[in-house]
Amino acid sequence: MFVELISFVVACISALLAVAFFTLLERKGLSYFQMRKGPNKVGLMGLPQPLSDAIKLFSKEYIKPTMVNYFPFLICPFLSLFFCLLLWMLFNSYFFVNMGGMSMMLFLCVSSVGVYSVMGAGWFSNSKYALLGSVRAVAQSISYEVSMSLILMSCLLLVGSINLINLLKYQCVCWVFFINFFMFMMWVVSMVAETHRAPFDFAEGESELVSGFNVEYGAVGFALLFMAEYGNILFMSFLCSVMFFGGGMLSISMGLSMSFFMSLFSFLFIWVRASYPRYRYDLLMYLIWKSYLPCVLMILIFVSMFVKLMCYM
Repeated sequence: MFVELISFVVACISALLAVAFFTLLERKGLSYFQMRKGPNKVGLMGLPQPLSDAIKLFSKEYIKPTMVNYFPFLICPFLSLFFCLLLWMLFNSYFFVNMGGMSMMLFLCVSSVGVYSVMGAGWFSNSKYALLGSVRAVAQSISYEVSMSLILMSCLLLVGSINLINLLKYQCVCWVFFINFFMFMMWVVSMVAETHRAPFDFAEGESELVSGFNVEYGAVGFALLFMAEYGNILFMSFLCSVMFFGGGMLSISMGLSMSFFMSLFSFLFIWVRASYPRYRYDLLMYLIWKSYLPCVLMILIFVSMFVKLMCYM
């Protein structure tokens, strides 16, 4: 029990440090995409910039809005960060190895429950802009969780297990990317939509909703929501690398491969944000319910028939 706790604490601290420097990578990347300089005033080449931003946000005076339901409004950012860090229990740690066959069930349960913190942040703000942003976010998350769950199920059907370790071992011979290429493309789009990132950032549409569901938050509350969002981005990049590019004959090669693809997918979020304008909300919903869902169901049926045929052979 003590070793599992230490492993979880180390994974959380590593995730928070990765979040801090991923924000720096995003600001640097967006600035070079737009042919300008990013943050470079704090320290050497702006490297301590995330730490100075954190100190600024956590030391600011906390202003309580007049109309909010105070206790639920205050607790929602902490819940959002808690659910984000809970997902990092699936990272390559002692708990991850000793979890048995229920690792993917933990991901599905926690990612489903995490929607409530976003809904609460907008609802308990008692602001129409925050409420509209939270309603958009909840509808978007629930819609794309359906496709993500079915895509995940298609990958796990190939393995015959809901354990993430078995999925890694299965890919020692061949990556799932080569078997399920169309699923991979739909997973990437669903991953961007699930994390509410551009061009699907309807929960924080500045031109329509000021700042969306977090419009009433400042100082510590805004920092916690910010950390939870970027923590989810990094975790989804990790999960994508494990699902489609896992494996490796040695633990060292497996770790290097996972780190490379995790960094690649994290940078993909920045690249997409710099390249595409915001999508239309109705087209986003049509995309999942009229295009992705029928395609995912057809591929899932095909994969299940293929697995059944291989069992008989």
